[in-house]
Formats: sequence, C-alpha cells, structure tokens
Amino acid sequence: MFTIASYTKTSLDKSPNDLRNKNLLTFDSDKLSRVELTAKKTAIEFGRNKDAWQIVKPKPLRADQSSVEELIRTLRDAKMDLSGSEDTKKNAAAFNSGASFATVKVTDVSGTQEMQVRKNNDDYYAKSSIVDGVYKVSSTLGTGLGKKLDDFRNKKLFDFGFADPDKVEVHDGSKGLFLLRSDSDWWSNGTKMEENSVRSLIDKIRDLSASKFVDSGFTSAVLDLTVTSNDGKRIEKVSISKNGAAYVAKRENEPALYELDASAVTDVQKSAADLKPAPQSAKK
Repeated sequence: MFTIASYTKTSLDKSPNDLRNKNLLTFDSDKLSRVELTAKKTAIEFGRNKDAWQIVKPKPLRADQSSVEELIRTLRDAKMDLSGSEDTKKNAAAFNSGASFATVKVTDVSGTQEMQVRKNNDDYYAKSSIVDGVYKVSSTLGTGLGKKLDDFRNKKLFDFGFADPDKVEVHDGSKGLFLLRSDSDWWSNGTKMEENSVRSLIDKIRDLSASKFVDSGFTSAVLDLTVTSNDGKRIEKVSISKNGAAYVAKRENEPALYELDASAVTDVQKSAADLKPAPQSAKK
C-alpha cells in the first residue's frame, strides 16, 4: 500500500463525457477555403485567397478580416454542452421543435462539414454532419452566428493599413495635391514637406470608414483620393460625393457605396489645406 497525491486520483477519475471529443466541427483552420453561413434569412459565403477572405455571396464584397476570423474561431470552438445530464431524446425534441437559427458549412482539404443550429426558447441546439445526435450548445455560439452581412463587411475605404504609402494624391475641386515619399521624407512638386503635417493627412485618409453602407446617393465627385502603397503594387482610388449632410464614397472598379460622416471628409480637406513645407525646405 502506498500514499499518493490527490491529483493522481483526480486525473484518473474521469467519466466518458470527460474523455469525449466535444468539437462539433473538426476542420483545419489553416487549410480552410470556404465558409457558408445562412442566418437571419441571408446566405453569406466567404472565399479565401491566400490569407485574405472575401465575401463571395450574396455578391462580391470586401470582407473585414478580423470579423471573418472571429466567426471561424467561433466555429472551431463550437462544442457539445455536456455539463448537465445528457438526454438524447429531450435534445432531439427541443431541436425539432425549435426555430431554425443558422446553418454553417465549412470546406477544407478533407471536404465539407455542416452544422445546423436551432433555438428553443433561450437555449441553442446543434446537429453536426460529423457526429451523431443533437447537442445543447452555449449561447456564445448563437451570438457568434447571429450576425448580418454588414457585420462582416470592410468599412475602411483604404487597405494600406499602417504601412507608409509611397504616393498620395488629393483632388479637392480645382485644387490638386501630389505627395511622394523618398525614404522617410515627403516631397510635393520638388519641395520637401513638413513631416507631421503630412502624417496628419495620411492618418485622416487611413481612418476614413463607413458609418453605414448604402445602395445609392453617389452623384459627382467633390473629392478624389489616390494612395499608392506596397512598393507601387497597390493603387487605391476613392471618389467622394456630397449627399445632403453626409458624403457617399466608392472605390474604383467596385460597386459598393460607403456613407461617411461629414466630419471625416472635412478633416481630410483641412489636413490637406494645412500642409506646409519643411523648415528651410530644400529643392529636389
């Protein structure tokens, strides 16, 4: 007879539920190529191009990468709730009488897996194509799947992010501005520009983001912005039109329209007007 630590007993004292794989989906996140989500009467399909996600359906749209990755984490973490007494007949009955909440399909190199989620009162139940039976799931899964198309759309007008662009061009009515970066210096028409004023303008352009998405309202452009980045490989052109008290913007060769707060546009215009040469500016 020997005396052993209590944690040894605890590590061995497991029920079958403790040892089960509770995942309802078993896809490989790194090799995931397609995600289909049907919720709130809308079918949304995401396609992957290298490391970037794009909305494919209901129509091609730019996707917010963090929102799509959050959805994938929610699906990867979808687990059976076996904390209470498991009653397979009760779960099946609750699922069958519940309202359809969401259907998900995920495709990786091994194939396609599907999960249906239904809501019965305040509880959620799921049925997966890779495991038999119906299981109660956490409300967190329901929250993660209960999103609309706009929740997954990219609200930012520009994709250059926090990288320093190579060129910036602004056309505000009859006024034109062209900025070119050389190493860490910015130049305009051969004049070196004061760095802080340039960075203020770039920050305002970088922050341009939709307050909401609209289907109409763009007329004639009052402001045109062009940003070249990634060593000239990415050229983004945005036109902005006045629409009542707000503004409507569109990216070149894209159908989507973005409504902007007036203050965001006037901030860009003011920053462009406030640009100034560097002290004792050199000529180039």
